Amino acid sequence: MQVTLRGICKAFGPVRVLDDVDFNIGAGEIHALMGENGAGKSTLMKILAGVYQADAGQIAIDGKAVQIRNTVDAERLGIAIIHQELNLIAQLTVMENLFLGREPRRFGVVDTGAMRKEAQKWLDMLGAARIDPQMEAGRLSIGQQQMVEIAKALSLDAHVLVMDEPTAALTGREIETLFKIMRDLKARDVAIVYVSHRMEEIFDICDKLSVLRDGKFVGERAIRETHFEEVVRLMVGREIGARFPRRDSTPGEVRFKVSNLADDGRISGISFEVRAGEVLGVAGLMGAGRSEILKAIFGASRKTAGQITLDGRTLDIREPSGAIGAGIGFVTEDRKSQGLVLGMSVRENATLVRLSRYARLGVVSDSAERAAVAELIKQLRIRTRDAELDVKALSGGNQQKVVFAKWLAEPPKVLLLDEPTRGVDVGGKAEIYHIINRLAALGAAIVMVSSELPEVLAMSDRILVMHQGRQNGIFAAAGATQESIMTAATGGTPAQAATAAA
Repeated sequence: MQVTLRGICKAFGPVRVLDDVDFNIGAGEIHALMGENGAGKSTLMKILAGVYQADAGQIAIDGKAVQIRNTVDAERLGIAIIHQELNLIAQLTVMENLFLGREPRRFGVVDTGAMRKEAQKWLDMLGAARIDPQMEAGRLSIGQQQMVEIAKALSLDAHVLVMDEPTAALTGREIETLFKIMRDLKARDVAIVYVSHRMEEIFDICDKLSVLRDGKFVGERAIRETHFEEVVRLMVGREIGARFPRRDSTPGEVRFKVSNLADDGRISGISFEVRAGEVLGVAGLMGAGRSEILKAIFGASRKTAGQITLDGRTLDIREPSGAIGAGIGFVTEDRKSQGLVLGMSVRENATLVRLSRYARLGVVSDSAERAAVAELIKQLRIRTRDAELDVKALSGGNQQKVVFAKWLAEPPKVLLLDEPTRGVDVGGKAEIYHIINRLAALGAAIVMVSSELPEVLAMSDRILVMHQGRQNGIFAAAGATQESIMTAATGGTPAQAATAAA
């Protein structure tokens, strides 16, 4: 199937999101669609999938013009999409989400047995056999929800599959499984549009790439004929300097210490310390307990054992407000439900944590608040019409930047980062890396969970590796490799990890 989009235009109110965009993809091709946050990638793909309708332009399949007025039209034409923002219904089971609106029936009644069996088949194919088809989707981790979204799209048996940031919440093993499936689909002449900010993935799995910038098409390249620097220039229209900026400051004395931390059964025996100005990376497979460490420290989940010490003082943190009061910040993984209030503006979200900073005698100074937010928007290059726009109207990556902005108004003593660059474009990542380094230079102790091993290795001083709820070693980043970290993450001994690094 050959899909051609010509002259696609789309505006939301006065904001022109797409301006005369062309895009082509053929059968058996994995085609990356790239651009900064807000460049129009997701909007273009939602037009192809029938979520939005274009204001102008044409879509053709195998040379014949088609009208895609809704998602049902798209599915009938063989087009499926895995959205960047997860769209599962939390109260329904995994299998009910997978087959919503197309449930297998017997004698007019939903055949739950057949639905459970079919759901398990697709989950098994993705290497996600541990996900119970009968579990409520809301009880799954973000990574598990992402796997269910992928299984749902695959089950549609589409001829064109759009993947919008499908690996954002996945780790090494899950990504390898997904890439194997993508290559199998490619061999069966399925056309795959792959939207991702992870450059390693683009150069590993894709055949071609197209780039959007500020809603306009700026170029198409064959992967074998381009390189990282050219793609970045096409995306951002400028040089961004080193991909992972180096930190010049040297860590000081131990500032933050965690001893024998445990929660309600997901993690136990977690002990580490972080010096002032140090970044401790946390790596591991999906479900290994990385995020659970941060939640237990921050009081977002119940700590059943362990001691937390900051600047020599033992903390008794029972809820997030206690952590914030002690000077601990937390950039959460799930920005939609935990990091933002979607019905509030960019300004309100950015100052929510430290609103008292802008108050005198209990009254918030509008001018001080607006000036601070304007600086944060500039600093993080948040693409927004203005600070009063509802944060839900921003692209996913720009929403992530607002989550980050909450903690920058008053630099924390300890900053917990859970996938801080998830869904953020290459230019935005560089800016966030500079912010991390700046906070470290100011003496903050930083604990960073990331599924991107190049990011963990480049940005960390040391790396704690998790395996099945327990730590399986702490490694100096300078001597570690992706192979050694993955060896430890899959249960290998420190000696085996050292061998893998050699």
